[in-house]
Amino acid sequence: MPAYDPQTALLVVDVQNDFAHPDGSLFVSGAAGVISYANRAIADASRAGALLVYTQDWHPEHTPHFEQDGGIWPVHCVGNSWGAEFHADLTRATGPTVRKGVDGNDGYSAFTTRDPQSGAHQQTELEDILLEADIERCVVVGLATDYCVKETVLDACRLGFEVLVPREGVAAVNLVDGDGAEALAAMAEFGALIE
Repeated sequence: MPAYDPQTALLVVDVQNDFAHPDGSLFVSGAAGVISYANRAIADASRAGALLVYTQDWHPEHTPHFEQDGGIWPVHCVGNSWGAEFHADLTRATGPTVRKGVDGNDGYSAFTTRDPQSGAHQQTELEDILLEADIERCVVVGLATDYCVKETVLDACRLGFEVLVPREGVAAVNLVDGDGAEALAAMAEFGALIE
């Protein structure tokens, strides 16, 4: 388990029903283990005075991100739906929530979203939240290793944060066998510590 302090942020990525519950539209195998690990990390981080940040996919009913509208994904995490809610077993401690994909953009990274048609990027509030709190390190847990976790980690590295990813704290979609392992390798190559 990583060490936490007030200069560290624990980023809990997208532990939502559509990803973490067996009835979710994009259920990630291994999500139960991620929730269990995340809850231990949340308790440790809270005791140490670390910053806790939760992220949520929060899509409109129609977006080019979805297969029904020309994208690659089934409908998931539509704002104010059961699928977008945090999983009931996830500990919710004090800390901000960053919602992504709100305007129909692809919301893989917690730091940036991307217009699926033009490719233009737009920042979320996350970097400002971390800078205002004098954060130097990020520990990233959640779902899914090969998409939102990976893109969040790569952006955090680009922005100059030290980044740690506990293997027990993430799980992959694995649309193609090995995607999760490739994502971890890519994060490590970019400078993240994979523990």
